[in-house]
Amino acid sequence: MSAILTHHDLKSNALAFSKRWDGPHGEEADAKSFLDEFFRIFGRERRQIDARFEHAVPREGRGDGYIDLFWPGRFLVEMKSTGKDLRKAADQAFAYIAALEDSTEVPRWVLTCDFARFELYDLGDDQENTQRLFKNAKGRSAQKPVKSFDLSELPRHLASFGFIRNEDTHHSDSQTVVNLKAVKLLGELHDSIKADDFKGHALERFLVRVLFSLFAEDTDIFPWCSFTNFVRRSKRDGSDLGARLAQLFQTLDTEKRQASLPEEFKAFPYINGGLFRERLDCPALNDKQRAALLKCCDYDWSLISPAIFGSLFQGVMLPKERREKGAHYTSEENIRKVIDPLFLDSYKAELAELAARPVTKARENALKAFHDKLADTRLLDPACGCGNFLVIAYCELRLLELETLKLLYPINKSGFRDGFLNIHMFIRVSVDQMYGIEIDEFPALIAETALWLVDHQINQIVSREFGQNFLRIPLKAAATIRHGNALRIDWSKLGQKSLHIYADSLRVNLVKEVKEPSASYGRVTVTTPEFAVNPPGSDEGIGAQPSPVFNYILGNPPFIGGKYMSQEQVIDRDAVFHGVKNAGLLDFVSGWYRLAADYMKRHPGTRAAFVSTNSITQGEQVGVLWPDLFRRGIRIDFAHRTFKWVNEASGKAAVHCVIIGFGIGEPPFPRRIFDSKDLESVATPILAKNINPYLVDANDVVVTNRETPISPGTPESRLGNQPIDGGNYLFTSEEKRSFIALEPAASQFFRRWLGSVEFINGIERWCLWLGEASPAQLRSMPECLKRIDAVMKTRLASKREETRKLAKKPTRFAFETIPQGYSLVIPEVSSERREYIPIGFVGPEVLCSNLVKMVPNATRHHFGVITSQMHMAWMRTVCGRLKSDYRYSAGIVYNTFPWPIPSDKHQAAIEAKAQAVLDARAAHPSSSLADLYDPLTMPANLRTAHEALDRAVDAAYGYKGKADDASRCALLFKLYEKLVAEKDTAKLVKKVTKPKKSIQE
Repeated sequence: MSAILTHHDLKSNALAFSKRWDGPHGEEADAKSFLDEFFRIFGRERRQIDARFEHAVPREGRGDGYIDLFWPGRFLVEMKSTGKDLRKAADQAFAYIAALEDSTEVPRWVLTCDFARFELYDLGDDQENTQRLFKNAKGRSAQKPVKSFDLSELPRHLASFGFIRNEDTHHSDSQTVVNLKAVKLLGELHDSIKADDFKGHALERFLVRVLFSLFAEDTDIFPWCSFTNFVRRSKRDGSDLGARLAQLFQTLDTEKRQASLPEEFKAFPYINGGLFRERLDCPALNDKQRAALLKCCDYDWSLISPAIFGSLFQGVMLPKERREKGAHYTSEENIRKVIDPLFLDSYKAELAELAARPVTKARENALKAFHDKLADTRLLDPACGCGNFLVIAYCELRLLELETLKLLYPINKSGFRDGFLNIHMFIRVSVDQMYGIEIDEFPALIAETALWLVDHQINQIVSREFGQNFLRIPLKAAATIRHGNALRIDWSKLGQKSLHIYADSLRVNLVKEVKEPSASYGRVTVTTPEFAVNPPGSDEGIGAQPSPVFNYILGNPPFIGGKYMSQEQVIDRDAVFHGVKNAGLLDFVSGWYRLAADYMKRHPGTRAAFVSTNSITQGEQVGVLWPDLFRRGIRIDFAHRTFKWVNEASGKAAVHCVIIGFGIGEPPFPRRIFDSKDLESVATPILAKNINPYLVDANDVVVTNRETPISPGTPESRLGNQPIDGGNYLFTSEEKRSFIALEPAASQFFRRWLGSVEFINGIERWCLWLGEASPAQLRSMPECLKRIDAVMKTRLASKREETRKLAKKPTRFAFETIPQGYSLVIPEVSSERREYIPIGFVGPEVLCSNLVKMVPNATRHHFGVITSQMHMAWMRTVCGRLKSDYRYSAGIVYNTFPWPIPSDKHQAAIEAKAQAVLDARAAHPSSSLADLYDPLTMPANLRTAHEALDRAVDAAYGYKGKADDASRCALLFKLYEKLVAEKDTAKLVKKVTKPKKSIQE
């Protein structure tokens, strides 16, 4: 009979065994002791179950062979000395099986082991067929182990040896990590149940409980195979499975249980923690849904990746819903770009420095102080989604605590840790240090559950390291994950230990949260349509105690640009930025920066870091957001310049992001800018004296929209023509020919028409320009009169009064730029792939649309400067973006650009090199500007000409720095600051010296 051991006992036995047998051992000297102790893990004595050492097996023509351990009909073990080839051990074991005289003695399970490595084979229960197969060498070589693991991992694989205790043996799927296929199965189960009109809160809570149960079965929270067998014992058609699961979930929340409770329910432990507390109806399930759940049971969920949780949620959302919510779930790689520089690098460096000190009482005290610091660290993710940031950050804190304890309590010569008794006395980092806010309920549930699961994963690591089984069951501590709108919640009151009553903004709930100093608390949600206590976003509590101060605020707030916001989101943003001029230009993510800044004003020691779309570091948004943050004392601590987003979900988001870490005052580490050669390669840290809103090592300069150029003597740029004609004046080449065939007299009024697309790609389009035609000419062209009439009607039908007024002048454009000479043309939108925006000259015979910027009467010198990398660096740094493409504007890019003040020599050099660029283009008459400036097809002579022009422009600035945007912009920002100061001084002087009007006047 097996000894009466709990699974906690088995785990503790296995941990002690793995510690005791760690290291090299010999087969002859140690195998018998090793195997006797191995059986004792499971509460069994080898002799009592007829498991024999050195069992003789006759081998034809070779004499007897001896099986290291043989349990007839059940188990065979072949041992080898540490480091020996286990495949040879398997061949030897299978040959013994083939030679057994009685087929009923053929074992189902075979273990090969070298003390450090275990390989377990499951041969099935058809003994005669197994022996017949093994008589053929090919049959033996075809066998593959169902489990292969190291000695240290034995505690995690005890379920595979259930047969030793006459219990179910569970191998699960052979994969070691749950992949997206398993998540997809869970998502399909969700969708199938939802299609049966069981949805919303009840379905989401049901799915999270199933997820926890799958994990619990594979990590010894539940007995081996208990959840799988529980599902299997339901009816094949699934008709009773929903009710059975409902009773199981209620049992998991019941500590004092009825004596009459069926044994299959008693096998499951009391869990608590709020996960199973709410009483919910479970769905009525069918045979397909039962089968889907059993497929989920086949996977090994014990090593589930934290990133899976985000993928799980994203997989059950429609793409449209993901867009509206700005939901983009972050990969672990990107999460580390936030947490490493924010605090983890500093923590690791501090621990490494302590580890390097001599072992003294002072070192011990410093390590204990560092342990206190870990236990006191509080993190808030105010847009936590499924909790990936919190999960990975928490995991790292736990691992740091583990390393700290290993230093405090080193292993002595006896193999034990000095001064270390019960592991429960020393583990202090807990999930209740994690806080989050999430607007959607389902991911909030996932986040809370994910933190419990990763806590248990780390507990298993701690157990293996210290040789003591460490469990936190029942669940007492829990993360505080508030389901609500982060822009309407007072973050300072998020962690209050109080009786807290508030109303959900979507349905009225009465939610009571009671937190005792022990951190053991519960949460009850009661739907109550009769009344609402406190409006959404209210944080008034009863008997409130002070909230803990968050050390770090971090996360990935929603990626929603201004034009994609819902009306409610616009209201939220505008409420946060009440009174801030031009706040309507800001992306949704800006609200999180502002609320973090407000929190830091109350708690200056707090630091923060967010993943954001790079739009908050470009264009007009910079001039709105960052001055507001600077007024609150915010400075940037570190930054990742633009990189391409990668996440773990199947529909990967194609987003260009930045990461910005910030706080009040000087950071506790040197400022760093992380930059990469392209958008996907590994970023390199660069030390910086200061990081400005454009993520450049320069003063905190903000480039604001200007109506005229800031550099004296610079020609003004103008917008191209805006017809507002309903398309009646614009023609393709074919349409032009057809029209002239009907109206030959109109040919003299056609002019080439250029917008950004036409200019860059060499597309031929035409405009019928009748603005300067005489009335007599118009009367003689009836087809033109039809077009004029159509334009008038189009404008009269407009909702805009200004457009309706334009109907009185139907032959004129709404906005006109009619050049008299040559002009520079700058496309408003250009691909980010190009090193240079294609810029060129056009003559007066060409009309340009409002999708380009024009610089009338420009010279080759002007062309040379704005075509250079110096100007391109400025453009790339300060311009806005359309998706990822450059969006060139006069007010932010052209008018703010600090032009050089060149000598005659430098100006002549720029003009000569500019002409060389034009000549190089002319050498390829059949190629469009798109062809000429594509990085893959750019001609060598054109590239050489541009490089020479770049050097000439750099020389005019006196620039000798690196050939990168950041270095060039560091110079340009200094020049810009100087020009702004000069303009401000001139305005002040003009105001002071302005003569007062006389009385007579």
